[in-house]
Amino acid sequence: MNNNNNNLRFCFGDLILLAWLLSCCRSLAIESELTLAIVKPDGISGNYSSSIRNIILQSGFTIQTQATLHLDEHTVTTFYAEHSTKTFFPSLIKYITSGPVLIMVLEKVNAIADWRTLIGPTDARKAKITHPDSIRAMCGEDLERNCVHGSDSRESAAREISFFFPHLLSGGTTLKHDEL
Repeated sequence: MNNNNNNLRFCFGDLILLAWLLSCCRSLAIESELTLAIVKPDGISGNYSSSIRNIILQSGFTIQTQATLHLDEHTVTTFYAEHSTKTFFPSLIKYITSGPVLIMVLEKVNAIADWRTLIGPTDARKAKITHPDSIRAMCGEDLERNCVHGSDSRESAAREISFFFPHLLSGGTTLKHDEL
């Protein structure tokens, strides 16, 4: 009988240890995140959409939703409102409204940083030199006509996703983003 009690204590101790390990593992679980990706008009007109989508999927992203839209001036002005006082703002509005864009919500662990790594530096001329395998090196022209957009932070991603896909996020933020 004493021997059975020792076995029960050992089993009970194992259960406690297992429960503790499971609770630790849950707290260490890595969550995926969402980011907004936009293929700008030069990416669409240059027939880069399929190549960009393939790069996205081959890099382990899931495309949660997407839409091809021809954005009007009001929508673009609202989306890029934090740039409204900058000298490039009128040309940015003209550029983004010049043709359709492909807007995608990407999901992956570390999605924001990984997408920004894939697209490369904002200035496509610099990307061609310093990041020749990046998307902007592949299809961008310069600082403004750089083919793609990527959220620069979790706050920006939440704001940008809720701007175009309000059903995906609840209570999006209104923080600024810096990326064009």
